[in-house]
Amino acid sequence: MKVVVCITGASGAIYGVKLVEALKQTGNEVYLVVSEHAESIIEHETGVDIDTLRAHVHAHYSNSDLGADIASGSVTYEACVIVPCSMNTLAKISCGIADNLITRVASVCLKEKRKLILVPRETPLSKIHLEAMLKACDAGAIILPAMPGFYGKPETVDDLVNFIVGKVMDTLGIENAMYRRWNPAVKV
Repeated sequence: MKVVVCITGASGAIYGVKLVEALKQTGNEVYLVVSEHAESIIEHETGVDIDTLRAHVHAHYSNSDLGADIASGSVTYEACVIVPCSMNTLAKISCGIADNLITRVASVCLKEKRKLILVPRETPLSKIHLEAMLKACDAGAIILPAMPGFYGKPETVDDLVNFIVGKVMDTLGIENAMYRRWNPAVKV
């Protein structure tokens, strides 16, 4: 599967980093776009050097490169995941604003009926945030908030992160064992 992974400047960069790693481990082609603000957040929150992350992907692009091949509907890829998705990015997508590569790729996914998964990482949410999520959902986006489940009895931060990354992989239709699935018959 060809997947565009976009990392924006919201806290929670670890979700994007782990998703890139998981997609590569499962043999998928990953195309990466990282916003300028996200670059510093990735290093601050994860300690991962941006060049190291870029070494894991098929291709990477500057967020200002509106001439990139992935900005065109004629270039095929199956899905885009924006993880984490800042509220600024989500608001732009919900209003049809495509002023950078991340929002342009999202616009392409919506118009071409490709899978677009938005992973907002913000709390609390205002009415404006909720309305933007609803508008994006109505346009065809999948809203997958970074809200981990606790039925698997997570023991580490990695367990919590892997739950969300596993849910993204599930939504992409990619088999994974990133988290313990719900099974009421099994006592944890």
